[in-house]
This record gives sequence, structure tokens and C-alpha cells, in this order.
Amino acid sequence: MKKGNPYGTHRVISPKGVLPQPADVIDNDMEIYDNEVKISVKTLNIDSASFTSVVDHACGKKPTDDLSADDIEKIKETMLGIVAKAGKHKNPWTGSGGMLIGTVEEIGPEWKGDLKVGDKIATLVSLSLTPLVIDEIIDMRPAIDQVDIKGHAILFQSGIYAVLPEDMEEGLALSALDVAGAPAQTAKLVKPGDTVLVIGGGGKSGMLCLYEAKKRAGVTGKVICAAGSPRSEERAKNLNLADEYFHMDATDAVGMYEKIMEVTNGELCDVVINVVNIENTEMASILATKDDGLVYFFSMATNFTKAALGAEGVGKDVNMIIGNGYCKGHAEVTLQELRENPELMKLFKELYA
Repeated sequence: MKKGNPYGTHRVISPKGVLPQPADVIDNDMEIYDNEVKISVKTLNIDSASFTSVVDHACGKKPTDDLSADDIEKIKETMLGIVAKAGKHKNPWTGSGGMLIGTVEEIGPEWKGDLKVGDKIATLVSLSLTPLVIDEIIDMRPAIDQVDIKGHAILFQSGIYAVLPEDMEEGLALSALDVAGAPAQTAKLVKPGDTVLVIGGGGKSGMLCLYEAKKRAGVTGKVICAAGSPRSEERAKNLNLADEYFHMDATDAVGMYEKIMEVTNGELCDVVINVVNIENTEMASILATKDDGLVYFFSMATNFTKAALGAEGVGKDVNMIIGNGYCKGHAEVTLQELRENPELMKLFKELYA
């Protein structure tokens, strides 16, 4: 059996010398190396920014639009084309991927870990680096970015994963684990007494971040939900996830600044968390933040050049953190949030399971 590198560099075809994520093409042959795990894939959960982009390029619509059968076929063709060209589902426009759930089918003899054949797992590394073969796209739930397939994938030795919990439906666990990095990072960043803004607060990751922020900021803090629509604002409000709520186009930087000035009495925010799936929301996040405050860009639609130069252009001395999908204990933190809040779990079941 062939020996593999723990980071999967043995799978890189081009360009040589890079890791699998930035690579343009990787080897998706499903004959495993000695330190790999082969997974029979059930569902792909495409990153929200990525799926929005895929649908737009395929048929000029949004995932939440009324998609025709022809639209669905075009989306399937686009996804299959991405994998056929790259050996993985790395969106060529956003560079992002997503994650998957499936069943462990084969384990290399040099794999170090506690997995066994038959385990149902969610991979917690991006599809943008995961060798993938899609034999057939069986079903698609565009509004929640989930795609059921027949196919296989490879997990490298360095790849993180979570065994699916027995007390939750697979779709529910998948939807939460897909964004687990955001609420877990929120738990690390928010301190008692902080004023926190979550841009995109009515969405999947946004609601989890609001819940965690409110828990960490405590009674002396303030948590603000900036939703993208009246419907998503109402969704968060019904769950009592924040102290202040409004909805606004997050690309309107000046409007966001003026609104946050109003609700904070001119103080602005200690922490701003951006979890939207659209472009050009960098300046809204930066302007809403106090000097010496912190902006966490979890959104994969973020342009970090725009963020850096934009902050400089308006004379804002803020700390900016790039969203990292991995944070120690992030799977446990996120699943525990759902267990702690039955109403939040109920909503996630209705929307995502």
C-alpha cells in the first residue's frame, strides 16, 4: 500500500509543492493510501457563500428562489463540473467548500485515531481540500445548501471529524457542525460586559453566535442582531437571542454605522461578528466597531484586501480576525448549544433537518 503524507500533499497534482486546499487539482482516486480513511458519502453541506455562488453562476438565481427542474439540473452540472476538474468541490469563484456526512468504509493500516468501519461521521475539514467522487446527485435542498449524493471521499490523517451524535438527526447535526467554528470562536472572543453585533444574525450560524454571545456577554453586556430581512429578524427575536434587533442590507456601510451609533448611544461595539454570505460587507463591520475593538470575519464572502485597506482608509484601529472553521472543541460547543436551548433546536429541526 502506498504511503501518504499526513497533510495529504501526496494527492496534489497541480501546482506541485502546495497543500491540498490551495491546489487547483488533486488526485481523487479512491484507492486509499496507508494513512487515509475512505468514506461513503451521504450528504454534502456546501458552504453558504459557495452554494450561493454556484447557483448564481449556474442559473442566475439565489438558493432560496423558486428553482425550476431545469435550474436544478444546471446546478448539478455545475457541481459535477467543479469536481471533475479539480478532484474536490472547491468553488472556483469563492475558493470555499463545505463539509460532508457519510459512513467510514475503509481505514488505512497506518491511520492513527479511534474511527472504525461503519462509523457515521461528519468531516470538519473543508470540501475545498477533500478528494471527492460524485457518482450521482440524488437530491438537493437548495434553501439549506444540502445535496444528497452517491459517492466517496477521502479523509487525510490531519483531517478533523466528529462522530455523529445519537441524540440528533443527521441533517440537524450536519447543519450545525457546518458552521461550528463561528459560535465556538464567539465563545472565545466575547467577554462579560461586551457590546456585540452579529451581522447576519438571523441565519444559521448567526443564531448560534447570538446565543453564545448573549451567554458570554452576560447581563452587563448587550447583544445586537443585524438580520438581512424582516423574516430572519423575527426568527431571532422569537427565540430571544439578542437585546436589540433590526434588519438591514449589510452592504450599506454608512447605514449600518448610523444604526449602531443609535442603538449604542454613540459607543459602537466591542466585538462585531460577520456571518453573512454576500460580498461587500467589510466596511459595515469595520465602521460598527470601536477603536481597539475586534471584528471577526467568519463569512467566506469576505475580501480581506477590502477589509484591510478599508479600515486604513477610514482611520479605524481595529483588530480583524479571519474566520477559521476550526476551533478546539467547536463541535462539542455547537451541539451543546442546541441541547441547552430546546427552542433553538426545534427551529433548526424545522429549517435544516
